[in-house]
Amino acid sequence: MPHTLDADAVRTWCALALDALGRAREEIDAINVYPVADADTGTNLYLTVESAAQAVAAAFDGHAAAQGTAARPSLPEAVRAMAHGALIGARGNSGTILAQLLRGMADVLADGDSPSGDGGGDGGGDDGEADGLRRALRRAAELAYLGVAHPVEGTVLTVARAAADSAGRAEGDPAAVARAAYEGARTALEATPAQLGVLARAGVVDAGGYGLVVVLGALAEATSGRAPADGPVTAPGCRPAPGPVAVADAGPDGEGADCGPAFEVIYLLEADEPAVARLRERLDVLGDSLVVVGGDGLWNVHVHVDDAGAAVEAGVEAGRPHRIRITHFDTAAARRAHADQPYPRPRTADTARPDRPGAGEPQGARAERAPRAVVAVVPGEGLAALCAEVGATVVAARPGERPAAGELTEAVRRAGAQEVVLLPNDTELRHTAAAAAAQARADGVRVAVIPTRSPVQGLAALAVHEPGRSFDEDVVAMTSAAGATRYAELAVAERQFWTMAGVCQAGDVLGLIDGDVAVIGDGLAGTAETVLDRMLAAGGELVTLVLGADLPDGVAEHLERHVREGHFAVDTVVYPGGQSDVPLIIGIE
Repeated sequence: MPHTLDADAVRTWCALALDALGRAREEIDAINVYPVADADTGTNLYLTVESAAQAVAAAFDGHAAAQGTAARPSLPEAVRAMAHGALIGARGNSGTILAQLLRGMADVLADGDSPSGDGGGDGGGDDGEADGLRRALRRAAELAYLGVAHPVEGTVLTVARAAADSAGRAEGDPAAVARAAYEGARTALEATPAQLGVLARAGVVDAGGYGLVVVLGALAEATSGRAPADGPVTAPGCRPAPGPVAVADAGPDGEGADCGPAFEVIYLLEADEPAVARLRERLDVLGDSLVVVGGDGLWNVHVHVDDAGAAVEAGVEAGRPHRIRITHFDTAAARRAHADQPYPRPRTADTARPDRPGAGEPQGARAERAPRAVVAVVPGEGLAALCAEVGATVVAARPGERPAAGELTEAVRRAGAQEVVLLPNDTELRHTAAAAAAQARADGVRVAVIPTRSPVQGLAALAVHEPGRSFDEDVVAMTSAAGATRYAELAVAERQFWTMAGVCQAGDVLGLIDGDVAVIGDGLAGTAETVLDRMLAAGGELVTLVLGADLPDGVAEHLERHVREGHFAVDTVVYPGGQSDVPLIIGIE
C-alpha cells in the first residue's frame, strides 16, 4: 500500500537504495567508461548513499535518545540529514552529483512551505505531497546541472532531468510520481549511448545514470511498498559488458581523447559563496570534470587535474579544505593493457589519513608489508580477543550499529598486508564488505571477501587459515570451512509477530537456524537444546558455543552435557564471546 512521504519513508528509501546499489555495484563499476574508465562508479555511489543512510539513522537515534522531543525526526530533519550525509560522504564524479540531487530534493521537502504534514508545513494530503515530490525532483535536476562546470548530455544529468520531466507530468499520489520519475529515468538511460559517443563505442549505458535509476527505483518502492517489476536496464542495440570496459579517457564532449588528467582531487571545503565562485573559475582552468556542490558554508569539490597540488592550494585560498583525497589514474594505455583484470588498481593517496600503512612511503618500503592478513568483523570483546590472538585484525560490530565500508577499508589498510582476507561474519554486511574490498583494491591491496554469515563461520575459516599457502588456495580452504559450518543463534522477541515457526509473543526465546526462526521456546536452555538436536540430526562432529554477555550461569555446562549424553562422538568447544545483543551463537561443523 502507498506510504506517506515522511521521515520514515526517507529512512526506508535510504535503506532500499543502499541494498539495491549493493546488488548492482559490480555491474555499474563494469560499465564505467565516462568521464574516466576507472571502474568505480558503482562503488562510489554505494559509499555516498551509505553516508546518507547513516546520517538519517543518526537523526532517528538522536530523537529516540533525547528527552522532551518527538520520538522520530520530522520530514525536514530527515531530508536535511540525508543530504548532509551524502555531501560529506560523496565519492567520485557521480557520487558528488548524486549528493547535489539529494540536496535539491531536500531544499524543497524541508522548506517551510512543503506540503507534507510531517513537520514541513500545514499538510495537504496526497495531492500536496505529490506536488512537493514533483517540485523536489525538478529542483534536484536544476541544482545538479548548476553544480557541473560543463554539463554533458547522455550522463546522469540527462537521466535526472528526464526523471523530473516525467514526474512533472504524472498525476496521483507520491507513489505514482515516484514511479513516473523512475520510468522516465529508465527510458532516458537506455538512450544515453545515442547521446554520448564513448558509451556507444563501448556498448554500454551511462554508469552514473544507471546508479540514479537504481536510487529512483528505491524511492518508488519506499513510497508504494512495491519494488519496480522491470527487468535489468539495457540499451537497445548495445552489447552487455561482462567485465570492466577499457576505453581511452573521454574529453569534455564525450568523444574520447588519448589521455586525460592524471589525478582526481576531492575535498570538503568550508567557504562562503563568493570564494567558491572564484574557486570554480580557477579549477576550471586547471582541469576538467569539475563538480562543486553544497551550500550554506560547506561544499564538496571534485575535479580531474594534472597538478593536484595546485587544486588543493586553490581550496586553501578559498577557505578550509579537509578530507582531501587524491587518486592517481592509470594511463589510458595501462587501462587497455589490464582490461581483462577484474580489479583495476589506481594508486591512491589519502591525505586525510597520512599515517595509513604505505602512505607517503618510498616504493621500496611498500615491499615490507606483511604478505597476508585476515580482517574479521566480530561482536563482543571475547570474540575480538580470540580473533586477535590468532592474528586477525578486528573490526568491532556494535549492538544495532554495523560498521560502514569506510571502517572496513581502514581496517584493511591497518592490517598492512599485500593480501587480505575479509570476513564480514554477517549476512547484512555482504554489500558493505564488497564495497570496502573495491576501495582497498584501488589502493593496490589484493582482497578476497569470504561471505561468512555468522561469527562461528568466521572462526571456522580462521581455524584453517594458512599464510604459507598461495592466496587462492588459502581463500578456497577458508571458504570451504565456513560453508561447511551451519550456524544458529538465540534471540528474545521484543513484540508479537509472525515467524516461520508460527506466532511468537514478547519475551519468547527464538531459535534461529541459518537466519530463519525455527524454534519458539520459553527458556534459553530448553530452546538451545531443541536447536542443537535439530541441527545435529543432519550430522556434525563439532559444536561451537559462543556465549553472550547476559547468558545465565550454568547454561553452557548444561548444553555441553546435553550434547555429550545425547550425541555420540560430538565434541563441544565453548568461547566467552561477550556479545550483548545475542545470548548464544551456535556453530555445527
